[in-house]
Order: sequence, then structure tokens, then C-alpha cells
Amino acid sequence: MTAPKVDPWLHIVGIGEDGMDGLMPATRAVVEAAEVIVGGERHHELSAAVTAERLAWPSPFNALIGMLKGLKGKRVVVLATGDPLWFSVGASIGRQMDPAELVYHPQVGAFQLAAARLGWSMADLETLTVHGRPVEQMIAFIQPSARLLILTTGSETPTKIAAFLTDRGFGKSRMTVLSNMGGADEARFEGVAEAWDHDVPPFNTLAVECVAAPDAALLPRVPGLADELFQNDGTMTKQEVRAATLAKLMPMRGALLWDIGTGCGSVAVEWMRAAAYARAIGIEPRADRRALAAANALALGVPKLQLVEGKVPDALDGLPAPDAVFIGGGLSRETFEHAWNALRPLGRLVANAVTIESETTLVALQKEFGGELVKISVQRAEAIGPLSGWKPLRTVTQWSLIKR
Repeated sequence: MTAPKVDPWLHIVGIGEDGMDGLMPATRAVVEAAEVIVGGERHHELSAAVTAERLAWPSPFNALIGMLKGLKGKRVVVLATGDPLWFSVGASIGRQMDPAELVYHPQVGAFQLAAARLGWSMADLETLTVHGRPVEQMIAFIQPSARLLILTTGSETPTKIAAFLTDRGFGKSRMTVLSNMGGADEARFEGVAEAWDHDVPPFNTLAVECVAAPDAALLPRVPGLADELFQNDGTMTKQEVRAATLAKLMPMRGALLWDIGTGCGSVAVEWMRAAAYARAIGIEPRADRRALAAANALALGVPKLQLVEGKVPDALDGLPAPDAVFIGGGLSRETFEHAWNALRPLGRLVANAVTIESETTLVALQKEFGGELVKISVQRAEAIGPLSGWKPLRTVTQWSLIKR
């Protein structure tokens, strides 16, 4: 039996600074025929000539879906800025409603307009948003010669980003703020990060050409950041072992990591930096170490790291199912079984041990569940008077496996 046909009743329309005049004729007709128009104050001003019931964004914003579903049976238009499926409300609506009920009408967005104004190739830059999100998220993308287009939170955002750049040795980076693109009030502001002093309109897009000084901080998104970049109390997964650990955990877009015994958060932070929208929950019983992890997350551009207080395995109850689990502390059979049962199919689990007792636990688990056992030994050169010698770090036994 075929499913009954669903007729679209909700139109998500992208609109620019040129308002109704910038819409394609068919899209303009949809807006003009609407019984209800939903959007922000600016969207309503851009379509002011249309006669329809007007609704503002709800507060809290997550009430939008319920509001829209309550309008079913009417001709409803949601107005969004530019392309409604690119860092915009259209994606959220599409995830929570029947796609057969929706029609999208894209418009040229801020990224395309900014790239055109600057002559930049969209294929050769990073597109980011900090609109309504922590500005620190952009820090992970500060790289030599990188080009960034950033949807900002408001007029103060470029100044904050200029400070981030300057503090990391990228003060010579060229910054361009473009506001009201496509409208009569379009404006452009230019400068370098270390001398940025412009007052810019609140609705703007920021372009950054990253220029690194010889002493600039190099923070690649490939795992294995230097230990000294993390605030720590000496107990942490060291750089070389951390890189090997992340390789086995396999960070992926949007994936969730449980970092059990997170300590200063080095593994969780690098997981989140390594893949777009990767998420992590750090489980740590000590408040001082959770504070270190929170500070490291902010400094290294992953402010959304979630930290949970408690001891395992009890602290794992109620957490969303992970795509990967790292057990760096609190290792026991009970903790492993709880994490393994929660792990999603094709999930990766990695456990590191430095004591004989924890190694014994890993060996026993590996015999029962399979996976790979590896012993990692690292030595670093250091001065011995006028000469140099090798200083070994603690040997780490690593167990890794995939849930199939």
C-alpha cells in the first residue's frame, strides 16, 4: 500500500538585503500568497508590503517547531537570511518535520556574497558561524595562510576575533567586515587584527586572511598538540601517546566521544578539534581537573566540551550513546562493560594502562573480547649537562577494538 500523498504547506524562503525585489518570481508569488509569515524583525521589514499574519521567532527558539506544526492547514512562509540550509533555520526545521511538507527557496547567502566581493574561491576557504554560538569556536581554524569567512554574533565579534588572532601570533592577519551586503546600506571595513578599531554594524560577515608571525602558535587540527599547550597538573595523556590514541578513536563529523577520566581534557579537546561538529563528554570526579579541562577547551577552540562530575561506572548512566569511548582513568571491568554496552555499532573503544594492575585487566578483557593490544614506549631527548640523553616516559599498554 502506498503512503498517502502529502502536499507541501510550509515554505522556507531565503531573503536578502534587497528584500522582495531580489526574489525569483515564483518565490515572490509564494511569499505574497502566504497567510502567515514567520521571521525576525528584519525579515518582516524586508517583506513589509505583503499582507499576512506576522509571527516573530518564539522564545525560547526551540519552541519554533511546535509553533509551526500548530499552523498546519495554512499557507505558511518562514523567512530566513540568504540560504536557509546553510547555518540557518532551515536545517533545524528539516530535521524535525516531514520533508514532504516543506519547500525550500534558497537565496544567495552571505558567504557567496562575501566571496564575490573579495574575489575568493569558495573551494579554498573555511566557512564558519559564531552567530548565537561561542566565539571561541573559531580558534581551532586559525592556521597559517588560511582564509576564513565567519558569520558573526554582532558588532563586537570582530574585535574579539582580532584579539584571538593577536594573542596567538597572527596579529598581521588581514580582516574585512562586510555588512548589509546587497542592500543600499552595504559597507566595508578593513584592517589588521593587531590594530583593529572599527565600529561595525551588528549584522555583518567577517573575512580573515591569516598571516602568521615567525613565533606564531601552530595549532594543527591533526591530533598531537604539544603538551605545554594544555594546562595540566602533570597527569595527562602525553603528546605521542595522545596522537596514537586519537588515531584509534577515529574522530568523525558529528561523532560523540566519552572521555572517561578526562583529567585536563587533552584527548577530548583534540577529538573535537579533529572533525567538524565532533562532540565530547568528559567524565572526571575531581573539580580541579574539570576546571583545567574547561580552560583548555576554551583556549583551544572547543568551548562546547561537556564535563560531567562523578565516578565511573555510575556517572555513565543516562549519557547519550557514544560513537567512541576512551578510558584513560577509572579502568575496571564494570566500567568497560557499561561503556561497551552503550557504544553504538561500529563504535571504537580505546583504553590506556600504565600500572601493572590495569594492564592485567586489559589483557584479560582482550582475551575475552578481542581487539588489539599495543605497548607504546616513548623516549624524549633532554640535556645531561653539556650533552644529551634519552629520558623514557611511562610505558603505556593500549587496548583498542571496534564494536561490530
